[in-house]
Amino acid sequence: MEEFDIAVIGSGPGGYVAAIRSAQLGYKTVLIEKYNSLGGTCTNVGCIPTKALLDSTHHYADAAKSFRAHGIEFSDIQLNFEQLYRRKSEVVQKNTQGLEFLMKKNKISVLHGIASFVSDEQIKVSHADQTETFLKSKKYIIATGSKPATIPGVIIDKKKIITSTEALDMKEKPEHIAIIGGGVIGVEMASIFNRIGTKVTILEYADNLIVNMDQELGSALAKILSKEGVEIKLGQAVYKTENLGEKAKVYFKNKQGEQNELKVDYVLVAVGRKPNVTALGLENTNVTLNANGTIKVNELLQTAVPNIYAIGDVIGGAMLAHKAEEEAVFAVERINGQKPHIHYNRIPSEVYTWPEVASVGATEEELKRDGVAYQIGKFPFAVNARARAGMEQEGFVKVISDPKYGELLGVHIIGARAADLIAQAVVGLEYEVTAGDMASISYAHPTYSEALKEAYTIASGKPSLNI
Repeated sequence: MEEFDIAVIGSGPGGYVAAIRSAQLGYKTVLIEKYNSLGGTCTNVGCIPTKALLDSTHHYADAAKSFRAHGIEFSDIQLNFEQLYRRKSEVVQKNTQGLEFLMKKNKISVLHGIASFVSDEQIKVSHADQTETFLKSKKYIIATGSKPATIPGVIIDKKKIITSTEALDMKEKPEHIAIIGGGVIGVEMASIFNRIGTKVTILEYADNLIVNMDQELGSALAKILSKEGVEIKLGQAVYKTENLGEKAKVYFKNKQGEQNELKVDYVLVAVGRKPNVTALGLENTNVTLNANGTIKVNELLQTAVPNIYAIGDVIGGAMLAHKAEEEAVFAVERINGQKPHIHYNRIPSEVYTWPEVASVGATEEELKRDGVAYQIGKFPFAVNARARAGMEQEGFVKVISDPKYGELLGVHIIGARAADLIAQAVVGLEYEVTAGDMASISYAHPTYSEALKEAYTIASGKPSLNI
């Protein structure tokens, strides 16, 4: 039986980062992945393929609708649906190949198979060829991620009632798709299909889209998506779906109990994700779970068994790849005796619609709920020179600061390149910089980032020079 210093279960962003950091620190490391390719959900059926399709469909939509205004004219534009998806697959393949290279470079052992605990000290890896490998490790890091969740009355059959995984592997363009859920996955999928001419209907139970972000962002995004042709039905409770063979049907009702139904090509379920813990054999250990099924950990990311750690989606919190990566480094460096830290409220969230949406820190709703005083600086991209030049004038920057000391409390952006712009705001929150200080530094002109400068200026109590 081979023994290791650190065994990592799951090769998503949390898992592969944990394995690499372990190897860098000199630990004999093994990475165990149940699928044939490395990278987990994010690389194979999540972040990466979704962004590839979002970028491709964005180019197509621009060519079809916006290029003429730039003086670029052509006729008979065609969508090659097969190539659209083929490029997505090529992007995924290059990323997984990159991960395989990193494992070899860092001399990390990789085992493919389902890992399950035999005890607190030992695991079994069941391979596809029916063989088994037993191994021991001084420390274990569980990074098995999450899988799509559903709601009562909605059974995912992966044929007509599908998740984002199946939506990323379609063979032909659907004519009409209903999406249950208006969160990050729902609105990104809506953008992809709406841009290629599919009729899209979003059914969201809440009264706003992307409800975990600042409410103004969700309201603005709903208006933009509606203008682009996405049908958005808020305050709708889906209670049943049916696979009709060639079509599918979804049943829903509003807050007043009025029932409705919709016949579509596919029903895409995007109501969140749940921790992937079922095959881990945790019943053979002293590891405990929370009421919602996530693995219970302490502030060091240790489970009830001190030598077993857990990170990423499997412990709950924001289900973000970069959050899992931060926890991976944290766990390994804590094992190494170092003292890293994570400020969870300073981890940004992004939505890759167009315009993009990004957020870090407290929302206005959270501050109101907690009775925290605040002031707001808000600046529209409509009057930003770079946004005008690029015909990207939708959206705004919203900066929330402390009225007494000026410290940044939250920054929320909907606009072009918001996912990149938010990084500067993360620095401001991480190092407790004031809105006035963020406004006082120089910003290149013309850039989208100047909208941040103006919002910081207003949040610090000074008038903007541009409105």
